[in-house]
Amino acid sequence: MSRTVILAAAISLALAACSGKESTAPVTTETPTAGQPADASANPFMTASALPFQAPAFDKIKDGDYLPAFEEGMRQQLAEIGQITDNAEPATFDNTLLPLEKSGAILDRTSRVFFSVVQADTNPERQKIQEEVIPKLAAHSDAIHLDAKLFERVKAVYDARAGAGLDPEQLRVVEETYKGFVKAGAQLSDTDKETLKQYNAEEATLANDFHNKLVAATAAGAVVVEDKARLAGLSEGDVASAAEDAKGRKLDGKWVLALQNTTQQPVLMSLQDRDLRAKVLEASETRTEHGDANDTRKIIQRLAQLRAAKAKLLGFPSYAAYNLTDQMAQNPANALKLLTDTVPAATAKARGELAEIQKVVDAQNGGFKAAASDWDFYAEQVRKAKYDLDEAQIKPYFELDNVLQNGVFFAANQLYGLTFKERKDIPVYHPDVRVFEVSDADGKPLALFYADYYKRDSKSGGAWMDVFVEQDGLTGARPVVYNVCNFTKPAAGQPALLSWDDVTTMFHEFGHALHGMFSNTKYPSVAGTGVPRDFVEFPSQFNEHWASDPKVFANYAKHYQSKEAMPQALVDKIAKAKTFNQGYATTEYLAAALLDLAWHTQGADAPQQDVDKFEADALKKYHVDLAQVPPRYRSSYFDHIWGGGYSAGYYAYFWAEMIDHDAFEWFKEHGGLTRENGQVFRDKILSIGNTRDLATAYREFRGKDPSVEPLLKNRGLK
Repeated sequence: MSRTVILAAAISLALAACSGKESTAPVTTETPTAGQPADASANPFMTASALPFQAPAFDKIKDGDYLPAFEEGMRQQLAEIGQITDNAEPATFDNTLLPLEKSGAILDRTSRVFFSVVQADTNPERQKIQEEVIPKLAAHSDAIHLDAKLFERVKAVYDARAGAGLDPEQLRVVEETYKGFVKAGAQLSDTDKETLKQYNAEEATLANDFHNKLVAATAAGAVVVEDKARLAGLSEGDVASAAEDAKGRKLDGKWVLALQNTTQQPVLMSLQDRDLRAKVLEASETRTEHGDANDTRKIIQRLAQLRAAKAKLLGFPSYAAYNLTDQMAQNPANALKLLTDTVPAATAKARGELAEIQKVVDAQNGGFKAAASDWDFYAEQVRKAKYDLDEAQIKPYFELDNVLQNGVFFAANQLYGLTFKERKDIPVYHPDVRVFEVSDADGKPLALFYADYYKRDSKSGGAWMDVFVEQDGLTGARPVVYNVCNFTKPAAGQPALLSWDDVTTMFHEFGHALHGMFSNTKYPSVAGTGVPRDFVEFPSQFNEHWASDPKVFANYAKHYQSKEAMPQALVDKIAKAKTFNQGYATTEYLAAALLDLAWHTQGADAPQQDVDKFEADALKKYHVDLAQVPPRYRSSYFDHIWGGGYSAGYYAYFWAEMIDHDAFEWFKEHGGLTRENGQVFRDKILSIGNTRDLATAYREFRGKDPSVEPLLKNRGLK
């Protein structure tokens, strides 16, 4: 498939919107008549950017440019497809697959920029554009995948592939393209194709609606505090940020505790007011369950039903069975086994952690049984007692820019020889965004890297990586990569101090970035991070290991005021506390991953389920129904699986974590953080994209299949 067909097919990965800021750029809503070319002279998407690395010209892009560019991009790509299908010559790689790979340049440019901005800095106009374009993109993808003449040519190349003299990457492109068309329904009857089109259009619209409701509900669910005394326990910086959030909502003189995307909220670790802790957690857990315009449960019911029906139409017993055919797990049974085999150890450890928490409550004459909203607050006290370790002790050593420059970038230099230079001359989509030019070990330009780290109302929750420009061996395009996070922005004049979890998030997302930067393929459809979902998280989770590597850690863990290195005694405490609270962390993750598979292993004939009852029954079925350990995401705000690209795939984080810990064992066996080891990992894993079977590639790197033992040991479950 071409890069743009892949993007359109997986467009839900980028679905994001926020209610909030108005656009500061002039907005027009006029679009050309469908099928007619847009004015190329006025629209920056019609030609490749003249900026370094073809970086988006954000200083020239207006919201009014998007719809015309989408329309023209789709029109041009369908014309390019028509040239392929009208070719009277027998189908070959060069006259069928190659032009398919090259097709859709305008649509690719437009989609990548629009969906990145609508995630990271949306406004009402961009939401309207998204609502209009999502079903059009779904229909466009169907128009290509379900084109009988095009599939006939693709199949002809596929059938003749063995004797066609193709090189290994070309062979992979042929096989992946063919499988992609079949998975998309190319072999269905004309009648079934029409049904599938209806399913796809409705699913795309509902997924977009889910996400929009969730973002609005998350913003609306923020807890407003009128008495500063109730914020006792929060740091001065956190209180100041809460006041800034309140001012941003025109609530001067009050404080706002904004919600993040997960169930648990960071403030629960510090807030001393038990009633306020309970209020915050309740706001988080019920954000989309108020029976109002932002309630997502009816959408969930229909999406589950639609996906099961789609799977049945395509010949599969469930959506999970359909969706995992091209993943490393291959089928739901394998994914379920990895998760359920871990449940007993995880829940046993969580119950042990709860017992320790209850002892603290009782010792303080609390007079209550610890609830979910108490967990983080008292777990932090357990950590202080067991390890003499306090989060407040740690944060002053993790100033954001220092972690980035002397931690994340330093590790990349030590492993891969990369160097970074900030570019303030390249336009950005928001003032908080920074741009760095990345040079390879030989000094040659490798990529651009955009860093957008601070939370704002116009940004979706969570953290992610994607590209504005994909590496492309056909055109010579080099990658333009970005990371987005949601760290608390400090008040003016205050340092941006991170938690240890924030630090590992930076390393994690930069692992994705490296995967995109190092891509070295000829064909865009198999470039970069375009790999199975349960492999794509491997490079990112692997990169987290370098956050705690002694050499790297010593280079960035320095007090933001004194510049002194973190005392060794404190470093040792962090190391000793490594597996602390891992029963909780593993159980909350397993609960969410098993919920995902429960929803998506239903058959098409299953009755429509009440969302709340289905969730409760599923958690009980898989023995993860611990009242004090709610799922990391409850069904009603589980954006990964309803509004994003992880449907039946949230298990992928655990699968990839199994691989990443196993791979890190290889590094430990070969001397750890060295340029030689980094080069091996780059050559055998990070640079190959999806040009070959990844299970085979991993075996060639490691010398064997991955083992789950290092994962269990790292989480303290073994």
